[in-house]
Order: sequence, then structure tokens, then C-alpha cells
Amino acid sequence: MGNSLSIPVLLLIALLAANFPFFSSRWFGVTQRGRKTLGIRLLELLAFYFLVGGLGLLLEKNAGQIAPQGWEFYAITATLFLTFAFPGFVYRYLLKQHD
Repeated sequence: MGNSLSIPVLLLIALLAANFPFFSSRWFGVTQRGRKTLGIRLLELLAFYFLVGGLGLLLEKNAGQIAPQGWEFYAITATLFLTFAFPGFVYRYLLKQHD
């Protein structure tokens, strides 16, 4: 995958991964183990953040040298990932009528 295509693809994957915990009632999309609480959804969100970050690291390694990152980079990417998760949160907890 070329450098010009890898960034939009990674952003699209991050957007989908950030919203997945709020649209799926299964734990990590695999098993149905009781009711999924907000805490479980946030743990899934954290796990998906690290998975997408690993994918980004892999893409950066394939493109060339990996640039060193400070705490600012991780603070900004975590905030961006939470911003990507906002539509799923709004749908799950503010718009959807619960039984």
C-alpha cells in the first residue's frame, strides 16, 4: 500500500474501530456474555486504540523509519480516537430507545 493511501485507510479503520464497541452487543465482537456495560465498552475502546496504533506503527515501519514519539503524540491520538467514538456513544446512550 502506498504512503498516500495508507493514511486515509488508517483513519477509516480508526473511525470504524472507535465506534464498534457501541454498535455491537457482543464482547469484542465474538461472544455474548451477559449485558455489556459502559465500562466494558470503554475497555474495548482502549483495546481497539492499541490495535489501531499497532497497525499504524506497522504501516509506518513499512514506509520507512519509525519516528520517535513523545507523550504529546499519544495524548493527541487518544483524544482523536475518543472524538471518532462520539457518534457511536451518542447513538447508544442518547438516541437509541432502551427496552
